[in-house]
Amino acid sequence: MTTLAPIGAKPQPGTTTKKSFGKTPDGQPVDLYVLTNKSGAEASITNYGGAVVSLKVPDHNGKLADVVLGYDTADAYVNDKSHFGAIVGRYGNRIGHAQFALDGKSYTLAKNNHENSLHGGVKGFDKALWTARILSAKDGQSLELSYLSKDGEEGFPGNLKVTVIYTWTDANALQIDYAATTDKKTVVNLTNHSYFNLAGQGSGDILGHQLMIQADKFTPVDAGMIPTGELRDVAGTPFDFRKPVAIGARIDQDDEQLKLGGGYDHNFVLQRSADHGESLAARVLEPASGRVLEVWTTEPGVQFYTSNFLDGKSTGKGGLTYPKRSAFCLETQHYPDSPNQPKFPSVVLNPGERYHTITTYKFSVEK
Repeated sequence: MTTLAPIGAKPQPGTTTKKSFGKTPDGQPVDLYVLTNKSGAEASITNYGGAVVSLKVPDHNGKLADVVLGYDTADAYVNDKSHFGAIVGRYGNRIGHAQFALDGKSYTLAKNNHENSLHGGVKGFDKALWTARILSAKDGQSLELSYLSKDGEEGFPGNLKVTVIYTWTDANALQIDYAATTDKKTVVNLTNHSYFNLAGQGSGDILGHQLMIQADKFTPVDAGMIPTGELRDVAGTPFDFRKPVAIGARIDQDDEQLKLGGGYDHNFVLQRSADHGESLAARVLEPASGRVLEVWTTEPGVQFYTSNFLDGKSTGKGGLTYPKRSAFCLETQHYPDSPNQPKFPSVVLNPGERYHTITTYKFSVEK
């Protein structure tokens, strides 16, 4: 049962509270929705960029801590270059040389990552003001966000109607349900760009977190961080996370791929179960707190990123700073540069079809 509390009210278990979060540069109001489940754990989401602003989950002693990086104001998200917590689109990750072709027609995108297009371009979905609607949910709190990406926006064809539903369950899971339709053939690859630190945001590096990724192959990249097209075995490489290993155990090894990314910034090819539902993609344990994150998804890939480009210069929530490797991302997705790689799973969406993917971030504790 979802209850909307009055604006400014203190969040109560089993409610969704709407708060003012500031304004966009052109003066439109930005809101923050605090989804509180029955146990008191919280997910806070803004309609600016659809960003997950905070996730407060318990450790093995029941103590809540905020485990995602972010900011205290809408202004900071407007100026953010790291995509903290945001919905990323129209195309998550990189498209090589900022161009692709559909049915023989070439489309040119903005170059915002050297020669490439990254995360939807200069003004991707992370810089859009989404329309928010609180939904009723059986076992938690749900927020629907919708956005119309117009034909030609950032160079992409087709009017794309996008709906993202966040559900914060009473079992401390954040389910993200993505859907989209188009009136012209286009490419779509949506993801969420949350940066996690299971010890608590701003509490040091994540090199001691134990990570498992359900993948026996990854997509190596060239000097521009664009996949070469190869699906490479992880066996015998620093990319073998089939059994849990500390994120920092091999991150500084003398490995060409790690040097290109400045650490991990690579797509892993997930081993999926036979059915079409969600499969386990990754599991992370923070030993001191006992917090565990499991990532379940319908997607074929996940980008593992160790925040190699954070530099500690911007001020995050509560005045904390976020230096290099102070968080990790597990961005579920289709593979980078798929529009230009015919052997990769297709990202083409046709009129009359419905794009639909689900990813769930499940939190628990290990004592």
